[in-house]
Amino acid sequence: MNGVINILKPSGISSFDVVRKVRKIVKQKKVGHTGTLDPLASGVLPICVGKGTKISDYLMKDKKIYRVEMKLGTVTDTYDREGKVIDENDVNLSKEEVIEAIKNYIGEIDQVPPMYSAIKVNGKKLYELARKGIEIERKSRKINIYSINILSVDLPYIVFDVKCSKGTYIRSLCYDIGRDLKCGAVMWNLQRLETGEFNIKDAIELQKLDENNVEDYLIPIDVALSLYDKIFIDERFEKHLLNGVTLKDRSIIENIEEDKLFRTYLTNDKFVGLGMKDKRGFKIYKMLI
Repeated sequence: MNGVINILKPSGISSFDVVRKVRKIVKQKKVGHTGTLDPLASGVLPICVGKGTKISDYLMKDKKIYRVEMKLGTVTDTYDREGKVIDENDVNLSKEEVIEAIKNYIGEIDQVPPMYSAIKVNGKKLYELARKGIEIERKSRKINIYSINILSVDLPYIVFDVKCSKGTYIRSLCYDIGRDLKCGAVMWNLQRLETGEFNIKDAIELQKLDENNVEDYLIPIDVALSLYDKIFIDERFEKHLLNGVTLKDRSIIENIEEDKLFRTYLTNDKFVGLGMKDKRGFKIYKMLI
């Protein structure tokens, strides 16, 4: 069994708990998730099965959309409601002030990851240090907030949808907004609505997935990679592609755009993998046959 399952993760369990359950259902060890969701968070969690685990990095590169519930006036060590409260303040702000502060984060910004994260510094995961009460300086990273759509403001709670790049920490976004408003804030609830081509509308609830229906929800590897355009190579060159040979024949590659990954098929509709053309020619970079 090879492919990707678009799971609707419930809150209260870890991403690895989802992997563990899917392993039991598909009866194979080669199962992994893309883009970790914290136990508090719910929503879209693509689970890769079999050879589908080879494409997890390619599924994580695209935009993500989250529905965020933020609470003003509280700060915790984890930047969400499950952490230890380290500061509390009254919220004496107008709706307009809050909206303006949130909207200021649209665009490319520098974001400092939270201590409670899986980022490694000197071989140690930050959350391992945080649990020991150790806080270290973290380097900021460039992220992109493409849009923020505010759905409701019922102070101290605000609900908004945010479309952002890979690597964005919504907990840090909430913390930074609270800092700017001088009252603090925590992420109260989080749901991932979309990651790449995977949408919550098409996701299967984890508790509804079983041995009898799992294949109905298994997305073939090439379909899961629909973000990448298709190209077709004459099936006569199958051996060349499978052996990692770079194709240089102009009649085959002249119309292929350079430095762009393509889902590569043979003319008999056989999917081979992800290929790219560079100055030397065209070759398969990720064999998925």
